[in-house]
Parts: sequence; C-alpha cells; structure tokens
Amino acid sequence: MAKSSILGYPRIGKHRELKKAVEAFWAGKIDEEALQSTARDIRRSAWEHQTTAGIDLIPCNDFSFYDQVLETICLTGLVPERFGHQGGNVSIQTYFNMARGASEVAALELTKWFDTNYHYLVPEFNAGSPSLSSSKPFDEFAECTAQIGRAGKPVLVGPVTFVLLGKHHTKPAEAHLRELIPVYAEVLKQLGQAGAEWVQIDEPALVQDRTAEELALFDLAYGLLADVAGRPSLMLQTYFESLNGSWDTVTGLPVEGIGLDFVRTPDNLRLLGERGFPAEKVLGAGVINGRNIWRANLTKTLDLLDRIAGSVEPDRLWVQSSCSLLHLPHDVELENSLDDEIKPLLAFAEQRLTEIATVTRGLNEGRAAIQDAIDANVEIFQRALDSSRIHHAPVSERLASLTEESFNRPSPFAERIRTQEQSLGLPLYPTTTIGSFPQTRDVRTMRARWKKGSISDQEYQTYIREQIQEVIRRQEEIDLDVLVHGEFERTDMVEFFADQLAGFAVTEQGWVQSYGSRCVRPPIIYGDVYRPEPMTVDTIAYAQSLSNRPVKGMLTGPVTILNWSFVREDIARKDVANQIALALQDEVRDLESAGIKVIQIDEPALREGLPLRRADWDAYLDWAVRAFRLSSSSVADGTQIHTHMCYSEFNDIIEAIAALDADVISIENSRSHSELLEVFTTHRYERQIGPGVYDVHSAQIPEAGAMEELLDRVRTYLDAGQIWVNPDCGLKTRGNAEVWPSLEHMVQAAKALRDRQPVAAS
Repeated sequence: MAKSSILGYPRIGKHRELKKAVEAFWAGKIDEEALQSTARDIRRSAWEHQTTAGIDLIPCNDFSFYDQVLETICLTGLVPERFGHQGGNVSIQTYFNMARGASEVAALELTKWFDTNYHYLVPEFNAGSPSLSSSKPFDEFAECTAQIGRAGKPVLVGPVTFVLLGKHHTKPAEAHLRELIPVYAEVLKQLGQAGAEWVQIDEPALVQDRTAEELALFDLAYGLLADVAGRPSLMLQTYFESLNGSWDTVTGLPVEGIGLDFVRTPDNLRLLGERGFPAEKVLGAGVINGRNIWRANLTKTLDLLDRIAGSVEPDRLWVQSSCSLLHLPHDVELENSLDDEIKPLLAFAEQRLTEIATVTRGLNEGRAAIQDAIDANVEIFQRALDSSRIHHAPVSERLASLTEESFNRPSPFAERIRTQEQSLGLPLYPTTTIGSFPQTRDVRTMRARWKKGSISDQEYQTYIREQIQEVIRRQEEIDLDVLVHGEFERTDMVEFFADQLAGFAVTEQGWVQSYGSRCVRPPIIYGDVYRPEPMTVDTIAYAQSLSNRPVKGMLTGPVTILNWSFVREDIARKDVANQIALALQDEVRDLESAGIKVIQIDEPALREGLPLRRADWDAYLDWAVRAFRLSSSSVADGTQIHTHMCYSEFNDIIEAIAALDADVISIENSRSHSELLEVFTTHRYERQIGPGVYDVHSAQIPEAGAMEELLDRVRTYLDAGQIWVNPDCGLKTRGNAEVWPSLEHMVQAAKALRDRQPVAAS
C-alpha cells in the first residue's frame, strides 16, 4: 500500500499568529515562554490538520521562528564570531541577532531560496568547528510523536545543500562538509534512539547545475552517514526541478528513499521510465503541487501515479506534495470575498492535505473508492472551461494580432535620446527617486479607514492629493530634476495593479511567508488579463499639474507582476506575461496622452524568474524581455521609458537588460561599491543608467561627499551623459526624518559634479 506524506507545512499560523508573536517578542511585549507557547500551538494545529486529513507520514522539525537554514546554523553551532556565541545551545536572542543584526553587528545575508519567493539566511563557514548546539529536532520529534500517537518524520536541511548554499571563507567545501558530517551523524543517532523510523533530508541543490566535484560531495556525505549505527531510514528529498545530470549519482546513494518532483517538470517521469528505479528504495512521488494554488485534477494525478507505479511497486511509494506547503497560504475557506466561480478552483495548504490523502486512497483502493470526489472535481474543471470570466475572447484576439513590430520602439535609442533631451531639458547628472516615499502611520491609518468604509472615496482621494501636493512641493524645494507622486495610494506594487486588472483576484487571508515575520499575499491570476479602465492616469496627471518639472508615471512591469503572483496553469506563462503587458501598454498610452513624458516600468523580479538550470535561461529571458518591450513599445520617441531593478548582480544577464530597450535603468549599486558596474568595462552599454548612490535599507543619512566619491567611481565606467543620480531603491519603508536630508545631500553631490563639468548632457 502506498503511503501519503507532505514535505512541510506553513508555519506562520492560520491568522499569522507567528508573525504577531515574534514581533511582540522583538518589541519586548512578551517573553520567550509566551513566544514558545504560540509556537507549540501552531505546531499542534498543523499536526492535527494532517492527522484529520489522513496523512500517514507527518513531518516535524519543519517549524521555524524565522528560517529553516538558520535553524541548521544553530543546530550545527556555526554562529559567526561577531554574534558572541560562547558555545552550548544557541539562545533565542543570538538566533534573532543573526537574522536581524544587532547594534553595530551586521545580520547574516538574506537571499532567495532557489527560484521561490521565500528567502533564507546564508550560512558563513569560517574557522570555527561545528558542534551540536540545538535540541530542536529531538524536542519537536517527541512533541509530534506524543500528539499523533506514532513516529513523526523529522525534516533536516541536507549537509551538502547547506554547505553549497553557504559562504566559504577559510576552507574548500569538502573540508567544511567533513567537519559537518559528525554533527549530522549525532543528530541521526539521537533521532534513531528516540524512535524515529524515517528522516526526510532535503537536498534541493541536486536539481541545479552541478560539477562532478560537487556531485562527489553527495557520495562523500551519504557514504559516511550510511554507516551511522541505529540511524533511521533516510528519505533524500529533492524538489523544484528534475535530476537531469544527477540521476545516476542520486539513485546510487546509500539511502533508503528518494523524493522527486513530478509536478514542475516532466523530466523526472522521463528519467524514471528510461533509467528505472532501484528496487530496494522507496520513491517519494511529488504529484500534488506545493507551489501553486490551483486545485489538482484528480484524474490526471491518478494517471500520473499509474505511470509512476509502472516503475515502482505501490508498497514502495509515498504520495506527497512536490515541495513543502510552506509556499502556500493556509486555508481557502478563510476567504470570504472570493466569489463562487473562482474559489472552487483553489486549493491552499489545508486543501492539499485532502487531495494527497484522496489520490493515495484512489491508488490503493481503485478509483471507484473515490468516484464521488472525482466526479465533483471533473465538474469544477468543466465549469472553468466554460467560464467567460476566465476566457475573454478579445484578449486572445489581441494576442493573435501581435506582429514583430509590436515589440519594438519606432526608433533606435540614439535617435530617441536626442528628442528626449530637447523635450525634457534636463541637466547633466539628472536627479530623481525610484518612486515611493515614506508611508507614515497616518497614511496607513487613512487607507485602512477607507477600506473599512469609515471614510468616503472623496475624503480618501482628497487626503491622497494632499500628500501628493506636499511631496511635490518638497521635491521641488530640494531641487530634484524628475519628480514622483510618492505612491501614497499603494499598499504593494503588485497588489495595487491586481486590484484593478480583470483576470486577477486578491485574497484577504492568503498570506505566505517571505522571510522571518514578513508575509506577502500574492495575487491570483485566474483568467485572461485586461485593463477595464485607467489605473494611474488621474493621479499622475494631477501630480504633473502641480509642477513644471517632469513627474514620472509609475507602473509595475509585466514580468514582476507575473513572478509575484499565483499564475494560472492552463496557458503558457509567456502568454500571461503578454496579456499583462498589453494591459500596461494601454496605461502607458493613456499616461503619454495625459502629457506624462517620463514613464517608469519597474521590473525588480526579472532576474528572480530565471530557471534553476542555465540551459533554460535563454528561453525565459527571451519572452520576459519581449513582454517588457510590448508594454513600453507604443510611445513616441520623446517619451522616456525608465525601469528599476533591485539586483545585487546582473553581469550574466546584461545582454537581456540591454535588450529591454529602456531609455534609463536604475539599479541597486551603493552596497557593491560600484563593483556591479565592472560589467561595463567589457560590455558597451549605450543607454542611460542610474546606479544607486546610497543604501535606502540603512537608517544612516549619507554625506554628500560620500555620494560624490561614488559618482566619481561610476564615471570610470560610464560617460557623464549616461549617468543619473538616484537612491538604490524606493523610500516607502524609511522615515521622513532620514529621507529628506539624504535626498538633499544627493542633490548636492550631483550639483558638485556639474560644477566640475559644466557642459550640456550629450
């Protein structure tokens, strides 16, 4: 008989209880015991839901106050020296100091977990020796086992993935791995003694491009761990991609089970059919999507399981999620505003449990045993197929009518820039900001009152216009060259547009952890996307009416909207991107018609969508770049298109960035000390660029001299006429007391450079 399992469960709580408790602890409003009590309640609820749904193998140690990689840093005692850890179990204060930093002590670096929108803390491997420094896996195993009445399935970040994700300052990866293995061996030994039968050990690094030397690390690690006396069986778990390039390595490892993702790519199914599967091992078949929120098609899932069962006997099969359900909201039944046409199509984490248990039963007992569920499922998909809300014929017709000219500006940049210089009349080193200004408590309170109906639309719009008046006045006062309206009406750069575009739904409780206590609510793209009416034109036109200086139109780009949403699966992602691009194109046209001469289309998530394997990059970048160009291609030569990107590096995608054909790009640069610009020594970039001159993530007010020095370094890479002067990123999360002095100093730095080179931009 096949068994059911999941790889992990959301840990923020149904109503973000963890976020509230953690932030209260940080603020000193609750003590550690109250924080731990909330954590126990969240774990208890998660295990109860899984037990009720009928999940056989229930994970434990998948909970974290902040991040599972940080838990592994604590488990192995690899606390960087600057945090003052003196040995023994890592305290909760040291734990959070690593995550958030402390006075004069920098936090660990935060970066994306593979190609998801979750972020992990990067381990730092230094001269210190690993040692077992946490009892968390054992405590939570005991807690889970006591509750469910059988052994839980502890989850660990695998040692090789842990090493490969880290920074190595003193030794090669193999040396660090050899030092880590005794700690992992001790963990497995103690879990075995406590009664654990299986341990899920996550090695997602296996799905990336790996060298022979890196693959050899897996042989080394699991060869040593296999010899641990009394250890539990090991389920080596992969997800997010296939084992192309590492199948033989993985299937040859001395582990008792291997978990594969059969949702994200067809390659694992192909490899299973071509290469077969070791007769002595258990296969964890990830057949229910752990990353998207669309209800599973039960018939297709059972067909897939039948094909898998052709290579692996059912009693050696675990039916499970494709990855941890961490990436999904908790429960679709909490959504009261989703209508009856869309809601039945959705399955959040709690619904995924039912789906996994249902298809496992169908595999074990035959489809007749779950026929009622199959019939209801078929009806849901048939209704979607016939829905005019999902399928909007004019959108399909418009896509079909696109030609190559649809993706290109009328003239090349060299011609456009001359027209723009005459139209805009900007000085050398023009100054601007990225878009948003601080959203004070007053702004947030007024928005909340408006959403609750406590104030009228007119009262709210009057308030927003007052904020715009003030921010325009102050920008003029400090002599910025290109102004913005401040984005006071926007909560989130994607949700704002999702609220106004057809084909999108926005949830009330669809929260997903991004990192630590930060949660996001990704919009849902359920149908064809189009713009029913202008979204920003009135607001931007009003802002422009207040000044003779250019005011930027501010839009979020099609690829970022796509990558930060839950996307429909019935059509290709590139087609969804083009639908969004056409909706934005309509907005761009209307902004231009309203007299807006500078329009910024932000794409901070362009790089985030890169596939895990390098061989797949070109195909993604091709359609992503074309979507951006489609959104911006309709304007006249005199209208200047800007874009903003928050990348720590872009050397490897510089050709794609150039292909966007934006007139001006602004980038994150200040923290890299202009190292980001090294690419321009080998790649001639003809367009204009605004390398961020100060770090908006720091509360420190930068001095004009420091920014002037940074701009001098920039001038070694770019011509003076190419350079814009701007902060690294938006100013939404900063305070006015920091923002205005920083911007004044920035303007002073730009003027100092102009005084040293008093010529017209060219």
